Amino acid sequence: MTRDECVALDAQDPLASHRSQFALPEGVIYLDGNSLGALPRATRTRVQEVVAKEWGDGLIRSWNAASWINLPRRVGAKIARLIGAESREVICADSTSINLFKVLATALRLQASSRERKVIVSERTNFPTDLYVAQGLVDMLGQEYSLKLVEFDEVAAAIDERTAVVMLTHVNFKTGAMHDMPALTRRAHDAGALIVWDLSHSAGAVPVALNVADADFAVGCGYKYLNGGPGAPAFVFAAERHLSAMADDTYAQPLAGWLGHRTPFEFNPDYRPAASIDRYAVGTPSILGLAALEVGVDTVLAAGIDALRAKSIALTELFIRLVEALCRGVTLQSPRDAQQRGSQVCFSHQHAYAVMQALIARGVIGDFRAPNILRFGFAPLYIGYADVWDAAQCLQEILANSEWQRDEFHTKAAVT
Repeated sequence: MTRDECVALDAQDPLASHRSQFALPEGVIYLDGNSLGALPRATRTRVQEVVAKEWGDGLIRSWNAASWINLPRRVGAKIARLIGAESREVICADSTSINLFKVLATALRLQASSRERKVIVSERTNFPTDLYVAQGLVDMLGQEYSLKLVEFDEVAAAIDERTAVVMLTHVNFKTGAMHDMPALTRRAHDAGALIVWDLSHSAGAVPVALNVADADFAVGCGYKYLNGGPGAPAFVFAAERHLSAMADDTYAQPLAGWLGHRTPFEFNPDYRPAASIDRYAVGTPSILGLAALEVGVDTVLAAGIDALRAKSIALTELFIRLVEALCRGVTLQSPRDAQQRGSQVCFSHQHAYAVMQALIARGVIGDFRAPNILRFGFAPLYIGYADVWDAAQCLQEILANSEWQRDEFHTKAAVT
């Protein structure tokens, strides 16, 4: 495919108009939306409004007058539409790691009646923080609990009568490989286990149907494809059937905080968890963060997840074809089948860090994942076909000219 053909595709693209909604620097091709989404132009206006008017003028009255107190549920309800959940099953709160601790602990409590079920099953290449949280919980609980790690394609076979919870990230952070959510959820349930899904690389990028799949719990972040900004609040999902079962205080999640209380403004010294998804709230929510996240979520809703997925597949397939045709020394690490791949493409290269730094210096921003992965995320809201062609051409030139060998591209920064 030629660049002119890519330009023609952009001209016909029904999502092309959404690009203008983002404040992208001139001359930059941003292929890192799977790490930090781009800034929606409307976010500046909204955050300034919250700061100057709602906080500056309204002061504490804005908890009621500007409905700050309802923001975690309101934004959660919007995210629910992107992940196939009911609005009452999702709330925004805290970080992905903290939310994972909450739901993983809850799931283990729900399984506590079975003395044999003491194992959390996950994959060895899961995002490390998920594994750290699980191991920390296992260490805290003792009582013969353990974390069992297997390879990506060994998960189903590893689930047995000892499995309490299966904990998986839907789209792998390093390869973009996507698990079959319905099949693995069904496999877990058939074995008597519960399942927790991390949607950090899924929400806003690929269609997710938690309730169709009969998922138990899910978590995810707001700063990647949801364009909520660095450190944006995360979200947590609990299936309605579990919320009903947890009306019994026995199954309260362990991080008991005042806004997770059934009646927080009665300031009762005894904790009684809310009977709803509100029990997964803990402390005072970040209003500035939630205001920014709501704008980001709205950008995804406006485009529609099915349209985004269709364009994502087209962009990633084009990139794979171009890179494999033009570039030597790189090997595809993502699944070739688009149905098994999220909205990212990963290649390995012996000197991946230096190659990525050379790309960034040219204005093509992706990222590096140890030990040798070039990672490119495709956010169809603001990435076009000509961008893909230009990025592949830059990579080809950098490799062909050994541009990556320059000394400045080998100095490791704190964040890669």
